[in-house]
Amino acid sequence: MNSIRARIRLLSVCVLIFASMLLVKLYSVQIINAGEFAERADRQYQRPANAFNRGTVYFSDRENNIISAATLKTGFILTINPKTLQANKSIDTTYNKLIQVIPASQLNYDDYYARASKPNDSYEEIMKQVDEEVGTKVSELKIPGVTLFKDKWRYYPGGNLAAHVLGFMAFKEDELAGRYGIERFYETTLKRENDNVYVNFFAELFSNIKSTVSSGGQLEGDVITTIEPRTQAYLENVLSDISRQYASERTGGVIMNPKTGDVMAMAMNPTFDPNNFKSESSVTVFRNDIVESVYEMGSIIKPLTLAVGVDLGKVNASTTYNDTGSLTYDGRTISNFDKKGRGTVTLQYALSKSLNTGFAFIVDKVGTKAIGDYFTKFGFGQKTGIDLPNEGTGLISNLKSPRQIEYVTASFGQGIAMTPIEVVRAFSAIANKGEMVTPRVAKRIQYRSVPVGKDQGFGPKERVIKESTARHISDMMVYNVDNSLLDGKAKNPRYSIAAKTGTAQIAENGKYADNRYLHSFVGFLPASDPQFLVFLFTVNPRGVSYASETLAKPYMDMTKFLINYYQVPPDR
Repeated sequence: MNSIRARIRLLSVCVLIFASMLLVKLYSVQIINAGEFAERADRQYQRPANAFNRGTVYFSDRENNIISAATLKTGFILTINPKTLQANKSIDTTYNKLIQVIPASQLNYDDYYARASKPNDSYEEIMKQVDEEVGTKVSELKIPGVTLFKDKWRYYPGGNLAAHVLGFMAFKEDELAGRYGIERFYETTLKRENDNVYVNFFAELFSNIKSTVSSGGQLEGDVITTIEPRTQAYLENVLSDISRQYASERTGGVIMNPKTGDVMAMAMNPTFDPNNFKSESSVTVFRNDIVESVYEMGSIIKPLTLAVGVDLGKVNASTTYNDTGSLTYDGRTISNFDKKGRGTVTLQYALSKSLNTGFAFIVDKVGTKAIGDYFTKFGFGQKTGIDLPNEGTGLISNLKSPRQIEYVTASFGQGIAMTPIEVVRAFSAIANKGEMVTPRVAKRIQYRSVPVGKDQGFGPKERVIKESTARHISDMMVYNVDNSLLDGKAKNPRYSIAAKTGTAQIAENGKYADNRYLHSFVGFLPASDPQFLVFLFTVNPRGVSYASETLAKPYMDMTKFLINYYQVPPDR
């Protein structure tokens, strides 16, 4: 009797498990992938091709609503039957009818004629990615020898919005895959492996279950990003204005939450439209310099040097030194930007006026080893771990030199180079009470095969300086805005805003160019409880000398936008 009961229980459990699997599959077919299966059914009666499919990438706005950033668009492939057109002697008349509804610029006559004139040919594709409205108009013409086949392709509704974050899809030989940005980094998540119409039902069912429960398997899903579309659009407009006004070679910017590492906006100018990337003449426009390229950053590094001295208890804002205008180390002379000395001044004054001698003084006080150790703790020379491809690493070999001059120049941002995202991460320690965060652009993966998702979670945080040190440096940067930036006109009476400018010579062929500079700017707000960390840079702007001329006003305008758009309460 007990044996019979055990068998009945076992059978009941098996039936329950099988029923559960069928329910999961039914949910997948009827809810998650209903549109896809309908499309497959439609297509297999038109031509023997598999329906292209790929996961969606979303922006998330300030209310956490999601907006499509990279999705699929449905339309048609326009084809002709050359044998029919030749038999009807209608090659030219067919073209003339088509350009009534399709712009001639999109349907090149010479290419069309060459395809239509091929002997013994019954199938030629003359236009891809024909949208549904145009396809309907072509269909209504009922032209003999002209056929439309339904199709899908990758589509970016925002055009060039966040292009360097999103990337795009392209063929490499015969492989179509993500090539830049999120499309590449999350390729295995966005890619759809089991899209063959003829996959056996039970084989696919058990395959999905196996991949779901396997700890090493990569689940297919959609990516929800941290990018806030209106903030992204505002940043892109700012960068475009800077590049246009100063004829800069390249201009970039990042807005990040310094407490979480969420990148709200990231952009480069010039930019591109991922819907039409083939029109670009150079692949360099696709490069995301914020993540991939390294620069000598100049004076924005000075607050970090100050943090070393303050954290070790060697200096503070009120510490004084004798500014002689220039100093010599290991046979090399470093000078202030104007080569003038100012006598006895405080380090707050040295920061506000960006005097190189003040930071050489800090190196003398703390020693070269401390500078090298702290700059390494700030993450220089290391990848940040941001979820974007091709991340570069800073060049800090000078911080292993036995010569003091290398540490002195590093103290004001020359002789070492880092990616902009490295700088952003380092300054998160100042804005986030001494803890450095990990930047990220994706905050959630919504899985395809099961009705659940996974929050990406925040990357590791690392304490690199004391909380009191971070507050002290923050206060010094606020003083800089209130009293020095734009001659004190930048001060906001209701909000504490921190900032530092940087101007660095650009090295070329082993030496510094006389007339090429990188302008950079870093800041955060409100300084008492920062919600936004902003970094801007522009390469070789024309007709101006310092970053305070090119980037200070755009930064202050951006602070006003952020305060108003996110309804930040005043802290003064």
